[in-house]
Amino acid sequence: MSDPLERLGSEGAAALEESSIKEELCMEIDPPFRENLATAEDWRKALNRVVPAVVVLRTTACRAFDTESAGASYATGFVVDKRRGIILTNRHVVKPGPVVAEAMFVNREEIPVYPIYRDPVHDFGFFRYDPAAIEFLSYEEIPLTPEIACVGLEIRVVGNDSGEKVSILAGTLARLDRDAPHYKKDGYNDFNTFYMQAASGTKGGSSGSPVIDWQGRAVALNAGSKSSSASAFFFPLERVVRALKFLQEGRDSSRNKWAAVSIPRGTLQVTFLHKGFDETRRLGLQSETEQMVRHASPPGETGMLVVDSVVPGGPAHNLLEPGDVLVCINGNVITQFMKMETLLDDSVGEKIELQIERGGTPLTLNLVVQDLHSITPDYFLEVSGGVIHPLSYQQARNFRFHCGLVYVAEPGYMLFRAGVPRHAIIKKLGGVEISQLEDLISALSKLPRGARVPLEYISYMDRHRRKSVLVTIDRHEWYAPPQIYTRDDSTGLWIIKPALPPKSPLLSSGMGNLNQGLVNNVGLPDSGEVGRVDHMHQDINQEPVDGVTSMETSSEYVAEGPSSCNDSNIETKKRRVEEDSSADSIVIANCPLHESGDEKLEDSTNSENAFLREYQGASANASVAERVIEPTLVMFEVHVPPSCMLDGVHSQHFFGTGVIIYHSHNMGLVVVDKNTVAISVSDVMISFAAFPIEIPGEVVFLHPVHNYALVAYDPSALGPVGASLVRAAELLPEPPLRRGDAVYLVGLSRSLQATSRKSVVTNPYAALNIASADCPRYRATNMEVIELDTDFGSTFSGVLADEQGRVQAIWGSFSAQLKYGCSSSEDHQFVRGIPIYAISQVLDNIISGAKGPNLLINGVKRPMPLVRILEVELHPTLLSKARSFGLSDKWVQRLSHASLNSASCGLGLVIRV
Repeated sequence: MSDPLERLGSEGAAALEESSIKEELCMEIDPPFRENLATAEDWRKALNRVVPAVVVLRTTACRAFDTESAGASYATGFVVDKRRGIILTNRHVVKPGPVVAEAMFVNREEIPVYPIYRDPVHDFGFFRYDPAAIEFLSYEEIPLTPEIACVGLEIRVVGNDSGEKVSILAGTLARLDRDAPHYKKDGYNDFNTFYMQAASGTKGGSSGSPVIDWQGRAVALNAGSKSSSASAFFFPLERVVRALKFLQEGRDSSRNKWAAVSIPRGTLQVTFLHKGFDETRRLGLQSETEQMVRHASPPGETGMLVVDSVVPGGPAHNLLEPGDVLVCINGNVITQFMKMETLLDDSVGEKIELQIERGGTPLTLNLVVQDLHSITPDYFLEVSGGVIHPLSYQQARNFRFHCGLVYVAEPGYMLFRAGVPRHAIIKKLGGVEISQLEDLISALSKLPRGARVPLEYISYMDRHRRKSVLVTIDRHEWYAPPQIYTRDDSTGLWIIKPALPPKSPLLSSGMGNLNQGLVNNVGLPDSGEVGRVDHMHQDINQEPVDGVTSMETSSEYVAEGPSSCNDSNIETKKRRVEEDSSADSIVIANCPLHESGDEKLEDSTNSENAFLREYQGASANASVAERVIEPTLVMFEVHVPPSCMLDGVHSQHFFGTGVIIYHSHNMGLVVVDKNTVAISVSDVMISFAAFPIEIPGEVVFLHPVHNYALVAYDPSALGPVGASLVRAAELLPEPPLRRGDAVYLVGLSRSLQATSRKSVVTNPYAALNIASADCPRYRATNMEVIELDTDFGSTFSGVLADEQGRVQAIWGSFSAQLKYGCSSSEDHQFVRGIPIYAISQVLDNIISGAKGPNLLINGVKRPMPLVRILEVELHPTLLSKARSFGLSDKWVQRLSHASLNSASCGLGLVIRV
């Protein structure tokens, strides 16, 4: 049983996390240890030779790949070949994917290092460096002597333990036959090998440290530790010595440059465990077989190898089963991992004979040894910030899937937006079955920008059910076109090439494809191009976290804050868009559908007339204000690409309600709060309450200090039916609301239907005073807002209207940060009314073509209004306190009189210093 508290030793962003104790390891000493005669002086001399050859490795994983996340970490390595410039460390330090690394020697000389090999299974790898770059340090390589490791051997672990550059930890080897530690269920794990164990207490940053004896010889490689105790786990060096010889021979044969070296590695895609003879008897091992094995094995052998798992689709699939006891390979009795792996590595591509016992029945099987490197990916596809590559043997073993399936190492923006989690296996895109990465690239090459296509995937946590999401191909060029990265082991770099053919529609940058698709498909509520998301996986940001692997740095895009998709309250908003917009879920007011000056679109067919009649009169009990306002309301879904997280935006995913304030044949404008549309560099999708359609929007105006934004849409994308149902709200900027006025608060419910209630204005001139956040970001300033006696809670937004449905204010969402104590803070969301008169002034300037910078909206250049502001921040204060600031009696009287007329409670404003 593996221990969930075992961890890799390198130090990353998630390093040094502690978790509760679930199980304790047996720490027995197998054979008696030998007497150690080393003195303190011997150790001092050995350490003087070893320390200069130990380096601190600073690595940055540029992309998530296979079992590793993108991030930075510290670790340790040591020089094993000075002349050729080879450093030994762990596989999880070298990384299977792109990595940038530097090595710092004890005298603070820092040099770049490049990966030349990482084992597909075992936890060791090599960096190379230029020996001539070390100018001021005298050092010697550390020899590798795996044969001297024995129980009771006194050892020292020299490395960057806990980020201390050089730490020397003492210990004694207690076991040589410990099972390989299990770190994560969805990450890197070593297997088919023994580990050594000692109570040396290594922590984060010590991965790759040499485990030396008193003569300064490396007997093992530090790999991990157990956080609940002082136990440390060391990888034996026999396979390291073999790989190093291949690298040295390859370097010598390539003269003046490094060349990619092929190190033969064979596999049956089977995981074995070493079980004692008492357990093999319970599995049905015959006594005659046990006697034969004991006689043929070295003295002291205590068990045999037993099949633990078989990867589907591998050479042993449907031939070997868990519980099978391995007896012989090619006639040789095999009870140790080392001997088995040596046979497999020497037999790549050849057929071998296995003799096993299954429940006491002897069986003989012939299997072909597979090349382990052929099922270890060395390339990946990057699309919209996501990393996709063939499923590796490591993850196939963890998830029990076939090797080579299309695996999502990092969702990136496009897949994250659709709700595809990390570790997903893509099975279908746009109706095309996906079995390998080339199928996905072919499917992507046929899609234009802005296309919306279904994607099916499976997860290892729910492997028997396919889940469907709707993927939107990036409309904007937030990221580079899809590219293929291929590892070059001769340089340690990754070579980039385009993934799509030059004439692929995805490489075109225009938006015409999207708009044309919308026009061609409108009128059908179930249209694939414009239909809303009927189903979105609710676990969009949920990711299993073990918290036991200290070196891994998670880069998941967890949306935080009151407007994020993780917030339980915002899930309510999210479901409003997700629910199916059936015919009886739309309410149309019995009033004119267009204001004067708008182009009226006539019905073209009898079916469209029937469609209109179906949507009308569905809410007989609604108030007049609700029936009038509903066709003007929209629901926003906003996604901010990670590469565009500007101005302190605190989330990637926002929802909110807006109201249409202008609608004509060539332009539509919607006003919404800036807690929903925070920045212009975002993907905005608009769902209409009057018609079940979702179309893109474009941010055209963001007020610099007040909490509202204007978003434009193309009315032609609605089609004739949608354009005839959707209309703009009538604005009522004057007279302003006063205390005690009755208003109707109207917004959208979960099914995109209008929800309203009658409320009373309690304070029409409430001054905002939002404190600065820890991370500088937008906050509304210099605003007076409207407060009501009752509302629908802090997540409900909409409009405030009179009895005739004329909009007097928008009911918008504000974001603030509440601080608790000196170090903790929490995002807080609240709603207030924003008077419509300021918004109507900006709208009038846009429509009338006032002077200002031009902005291209739906292919037409339109001037945007210039906003003049005082570059000061104001806050309220009592008039009685204003006297202390030097306010004259004359001004006190004038302000008192004005406050009585405006019911502003006698408050004045002073400049905040």
